[in-house]
Amino acid sequence: MKILLDTNIIIHRETQNVIRDDIGVLFRWIDNLHYEKYVHPFTVAEIEKYGNKKIASAFKIKLGSYNVINAIPPLDKRVIELSNEVDKTENDRVDTAILNIQYVGITDIFLTEDKKIKEKARLLGIESKVLSIEEFLEIANYENPSLLDYKILAVRKYRFGNVSLSDPFFDSFREDYIDFEKWYRKKNEEFVYVCQSENRVLAFLYLKLETEEENYGNIRPIFSAKKRMKIGTFKVVLNGMKLGERFIKIIFDNAIALKVDELYVTIFNKSIEQRRLINLLEDFGFSFYGIKTSISGEELVYVRQMKYDTNTNIPKRNFPFVQKKRDTYLVPIYEQYHTNLFPDSILRTESPLDFIENEPFRNAISKVYISRSKFKDLKSGDNIIFYRTGGLYKSVITTIGVVEEVHKNIPNFIKFKELCENRSVFSDEDLKKHWEYYSNLKPFIVRFLYTYSFPKRINMKRLIELAIIKDISSAPRGFELINSDNFDKIIRETGTDESIIIN
Repeated sequence: MKILLDTNIIIHRETQNVIRDDIGVLFRWIDNLHYEKYVHPFTVAEIEKYGNKKIASAFKIKLGSYNVINAIPPLDKRVIELSNEVDKTENDRVDTAILNIQYVGITDIFLTEDKKIKEKARLLGIESKVLSIEEFLEIANYENPSLLDYKILAVRKYRFGNVSLSDPFFDSFREDYIDFEKWYRKKNEEFVYVCQSENRVLAFLYLKLETEEENYGNIRPIFSAKKRMKIGTFKVVLNGMKLGERFIKIIFDNAIALKVDELYVTIFNKSIEQRRLINLLEDFGFSFYGIKTSISGEELVYVRQMKYDTNTNIPKRNFPFVQKKRDTYLVPIYEQYHTNLFPDSILRTESPLDFIENEPFRNAISKVYISRSKFKDLKSGDNIIFYRTGGLYKSVITTIGVVEEVHKNIPNFIKFKELCENRSVFSDEDLKKHWEYYSNLKPFIVRFLYTYSFPKRINMKRLIELAIIKDISSAPRGFELINSDNFDKIIRETGTDESIIIN
């Protein structure tokens, strides 16, 4: 791919006093996307005559990093007509001559900050190929999304170089992989997800996006060409905080955002921690595929397709997909419990600093909801849309989950507590109060998967306008069934990524 850079872009790049703080990001994207950088001879001449001699000198030194178009084509007939209509000055005609390079198809994209050139591009019908810096970065980020950032909980996104390799956490990697330290240092600027406690690493996750051109010569059977995400390094110290599930959610969140066809991981089966991760991955639909061979030995390869598997009725194995044909229910959750249970569904009015501690129920994907609703007949695979209470404007729907199982007729408090343990926001004392609140109406438990946080929130006022809720008095108090049309309205209004919705 060839990108033509206008004079103003070069000046932005070469000035010692940075005009645009995103120019470095721009050129990093250009390099990462492997675009060949081109300039027009008119740009070279213009900068050589530029009043700022330092910029002119810097550009002359760095000219070797740009390709200069030497074979200049004649102006296209349509470009000549446009020039006669709109060009008033010699500079206007120079700009049109540069734009002609893009119009006749020598380059793939023309990057400029000149509004007049942008308008000419519109008149010529090539506005989608003539972009400002902001437009280019917007498209680059959309088509090549970076890893998602998590604003709360103890999991943070760091660069490799910001995580100390001397931490004992990495000793097992040194034992398993001969060139681990060398590999780690090469990844210095790349991002990883890390959970730390008291400056010690508890969990570490590296994700790598791979295209159809990736070489899989050391995997047998060899992979077919697909867009994949590799779980490159994944380790969780056994700590009882369900960090494995937290990291599984991060993996799938990124798989959705990056729109990959398949996930895979290569892993040794030597330690308890590795075996535990294999079990966790299998719970969420990964299956053994084959063997990867390297100088460090043979690793097991596990694969998960990013599509709905109709051959299983186990919700975890189809996480994070949502079946539209299943029953969908609205259910309330009190505001004081909402973000504790659904940390990624935090509201703008809430402080992330209130939710940074590791708690098992926060990290868990599989959570429990305690209810005394008259309706209890939910089924595995049904959908639950959670409605955060708060009144006409503050009540919002934020989250969708998928039912795993329902526990009714629980025989005693011990069993009730056991079913809720580490997957509920409630303390043992609170659980006891729930159990004893009505002697003749014991609570039941819905175990569900924390599947997806809606990008946009719909408050009660909007739900009433959409006729999903009749009025304030009709706000859900238990599990309220909604029809398919209302489900569609919610999906549209919340900006949900519809790739997770299975029709």
